[in-house]
Amino acid sequence: MRLVIETAPGADVHPGLDLANSVLVAPGGVVTDLLDSPATAATWLTERGLAPADAVLYEICAGRLRALRSALRDLFTAAVRHEPPPAEALSVVNTALTRVPTAAELHWDPARGLHRSVPHPTDQVVDHALGVLAADAADLLTGADAARLAACDSRPCQRFLVRGGRRQWCSVRCGDRARAARAYARRSPERPVDLSPL
Repeated sequence: MRLVIETAPGADVHPGLDLANSVLVAPGGVVTDLLDSPATAATWLTERGLAPADAVLYEICAGRLRALRSALRDLFTAAVRHEPPPAEALSVVNTALTRVPTAAELHWDPARGLHRSVPHPTDQVVDHALGVLAADAADLLTGADAARLAACDSRPCQRFLVRGGRRQWCSVRCGDRARAARAYARRSPERPVDLSPL
C-alpha cells in the first residue's frame, strides 16, 4: 500500500520546500522518510520531474539528497525563527548550486579522438536535481515568499509551509489534530499537580 501525503502549502511550487518536508513525524513519534533508500529517493525525484523514469540511484546519491534536505531544514528553521543560518547548511546548499555542469567536457581517447562527454550519468542526474532543489530553496528564502515561510503549528509535525491567509498548518489533518487538542484542553479541567514526595 502506498502512503498518500497531502502536500504542504507552497510545496507544489517550491520543490526545495517539498524536499525539506520529505521526512514526516506523526503522532506517537512515527517517522516516515520518503528518501530512506536509493529506490525511494529515485521515485521521489522522478515524481517531481527531477530524474528520468529509469533513473537508478545508489546509496551515496540518496545520502547526498538527504544531506541537502537536512541543510534546507536547518536554513528554513533559522529563517522561521529569525536567526542567522548555520554556516554548514549554507555551505551544503552552495555546493549543490555550483556542482551543476553547464556543458559537456572535452576529452581525448585514442579510439574516439576528441569528444565531449558528461560525467557519470547517475552523478549528472543527482547533481542536476540537487542544483534545482538548492536554487529553488535559495529563491524561496530570498524571494517574495520568504516572509510567509512558516513551520506547521501542529505537534509533532515538523513540516514547513508557505503561509497563505491565516492558515497555520501544513495539512487538513494537522489542522484537525490541533483544533481537537485545543477543544480537549478547554473541556478538560486542569488537574492539580501532586508535588508530594514519593
